[in-house]
Amino acid sequence: MHKTVQDIVTMKKEKRKISVITSYDYTLASLCDRAGIDVLLVGDSAGMVMMGYENTIPVTMDQMCMFTEAVSRARKNSLLVSDLPFMSYQASIEDAINNSGRLIKAGADAVKLEGGSIMAETISAIVDVGIPVMGHIGLQPQTIMLSEGYKVQGKTKETAMKLIEDAKELENAGVFSIALEMISHEVAQIISETVNIPTIGIGSGVDCDGQVLVVQDLLGMYDNIKPKFAKRYMNLSEDIVKTLEDYKKDVESCVFPAKENWFSMNEEELKKLREQIGS
Repeated sequence: MHKTVQDIVTMKKEKRKISVITSYDYTLASLCDRAGIDVLLVGDSAGMVMMGYENTIPVTMDQMCMFTEAVSRARKNSLLVSDLPFMSYQASIEDAINNSGRLIKAGADAVKLEGGSIMAETISAIVDVGIPVMGHIGLQPQTIMLSEGYKVQGKTKETAMKLIEDAKELENAGVFSIALEMISHEVAQIISETVNIPTIGIGSGVDCDGQVLVVQDLLGMYDNIKPKFAKRYMNLSEDIVKTLEDYKKDVESCVFPAKENWFSMNEEELKKLREQIGS
């Protein structure tokens, strides 16, 4: 059995840190699951990492369902959470419930959506129909990026208080955890100590109950954006390019394929064939 929402909530109570990886495809997700990652997040950042968009705005529900299905087929142990993309939940509660249901049918155990207290009623409605929700405050790529840009949140007393209030509102609305993106580490610590549900940090310091990284960032495979908070454990992009260059050279020089890479006819059958075609 894979992890449940309650398993993740219990980890905070037991003061065990929660590992979260954002993944979008079967191959990498299966490796993350095998490594024992607690939560696999199918993020709408797939639009940038997998689709080549400049931001997450163009991502559709159909695309999120496709990525969710791929990751769900890979995981055996991890909890699976999927993002609701831009305008799939903001317009109406009915949209939010219907689209959350689509992600659950695609294989997710829970959904994630951005927004503070303004989304409390929507979250309550989704939770009321039996779908677990992960909240997301701080930097909100779907909306804040349109107006404010890529900035750390919670650097003043006023903005810090708003974030703390938002976290409490989301907890009261029924979220099982909250992603804290690019919030000053002091405020993230206060939030983590204030709410009874797990906080998952994205560039918000070590005092969050868990941390999340995009697997392509962790492996050094995605070079378009290199955020300060994304630790690179490898630099696979250079290794992959070098390997592909070696392959190209082997093809051009006829080193590949070698005899062990191809298949052969029976000699007698080949002789008959040559006789037949007169060669």
